[in-house]
Amino acid sequence: MVPTWVWIATIVGIVALLLFDFFFHVRKAHTPTLREASIWSALYVGIAILFGIGVWIFGGTDMGQEYFAGYVTEKALSVDNLFVFLIIMASFKVPRADQQKVLLFGIVFSLIARTAFIAVGAALINSFAWIFYLFGLILILTAGNLLKKEAQDEDDDDEANNFIIRIARRFLHTSDEYDGDKLFTVKDGKKMLTPMLLVMVAIGGTDILFALDSIPAIFGLTQNVFIVFTATAFSLLGLRQLYFLIDGLLDRLIYLSYGLAAILGFIGVKLILHALHENNVPFINDGEKVNVVEITTGLSLSVIIGVLAVTVIASLLSPKGRALSIAKNARRHAQQYLDADYESDPALREKNYQKLLEEERQFRELDEKQRVWVKDHEQETAELIAEAHREHDRAETQS
Repeated sequence: MVPTWVWIATIVGIVALLLFDFFFHVRKAHTPTLREASIWSALYVGIAILFGIGVWIFGGTDMGQEYFAGYVTEKALSVDNLFVFLIIMASFKVPRADQQKVLLFGIVFSLIARTAFIAVGAALINSFAWIFYLFGLILILTAGNLLKKEAQDEDDDDEANNFIIRIARRFLHTSDEYDGDKLFTVKDGKKMLTPMLLVMVAIGGTDILFALDSIPAIFGLTQNVFIVFTATAFSLLGLRQLYFLIDGLLDRLIYLSYGLAAILGFIGVKLILHALHENNVPFINDGEKVNVVEITTGLSLSVIIGVLAVTVIASLLSPKGRALSIAKNARRHAQQYLDADYESDPALREKNYQKLLEEERQFRELDEKQRVWVKDHEQETAELIAEAHREHDRAETQS
C-alpha cells in the first residue's frame, strides 16, 4: 500500500514538471534546437529512471520491475503515437514554432484521459475478475490490427482523415489561417476559432483512442495503481522534446509496428493466462481456477526490452528503411519549405533547405532496387523538390 503522502508528492512533482515545461519552454513560441531537445529529452528520461530506482529501493524488486516494464512499454507506445501527431500537424500545417504548444496540450490531455481510464480499469479489476479476459482480447486484437496494417502496406497519411478530425472539422467553424498560437481570432469583425484549436481537438480525441490499448497493456504488467499511474505519466513527460529530437528518424523505424504488435500480443497472452489462473467465470472450467503457467514480471521486462532492441536495430540497419526515410524526409522538407508560414525564422528556413539539398542528393543516389520501395511517391517527391528549388531561387532574387 503506497502512503497518501507519496501519492501527493508524486502528483505535485508531475504537475510542477508540466508547469515548468510550459512557462520556461512552451509559453514563448520558438523552434527547439537539436541540442535543446537532446538535453531535455535526456533529463526527463533521467528523472523517470531515478524515480524507478527509488521505487525499486523502497518498494522492492517486484515493484521496480513492474515500473520499468510499464515505463518502457508505455514509452514505446508513445513513440508510435508521435507518428500520428506528426501526420495531424502536417495535415493542419501547424507552424513549426507553435507545434510545442500543441504537443504539450496533447500530453496534458493524454495524462488526464489515461488517469480516468486507470481509475475505471482499477475499479473494474477489483469488481470483475473476468475483465482480464477482455483486456487480453483487446491487446491481441490490437496486435493483429497492427500486423494487418503493415501487411497491407497502408499509407500513414490515411490516419490524418480519422474519425476525430472529420467530426472536429464538421462542428467547429474555424478561420483558414493561424494567428500565432492563439485559439481565437477576429476576422471581418467576427470572433472565430483558429485552426490551432482544431488541431488540439484532433490530438486530444486521438489520445483517447490511444488509451484504449495503452491502459490494458500496462494493467497486463501490473495491477498496482500507483505503478500504472507513474509509469504512464513519466512515459508522457518529455514526449514533446522527443518529438523534435527524432522527427527525422520516425520514418526510419519501419519495423516499430511489428515490435509493438509482438509486445501487445505477448502482454495479451500474459493477461489471459493470469485470468485463467484467477478464473471464476462459470462457463470456463466450471468457475474453477485453471492450472496454467504465469509469466513473471522479470520475464516480461526482458521480452519487452529485447523486442524493442531488435526492432530498433533492424529498422536502423534496413536498406528499405533508409530509402523510405530519405524519400519521406525529402518530401516533407520540400512541403515545409514551400509553406512560407511553417517556419518564420529565415535562418531556420534556410537550414531546412540545406537539409533538403542533402536529402535530394541521397534520393537521386538510390539504386534501382531502392527506387522500387519509394516508387509510389517518387514522382511527387521529385516535383516538390523542383518546386522548392524554384521558390528558393525566387527568394534569392528578391533579396
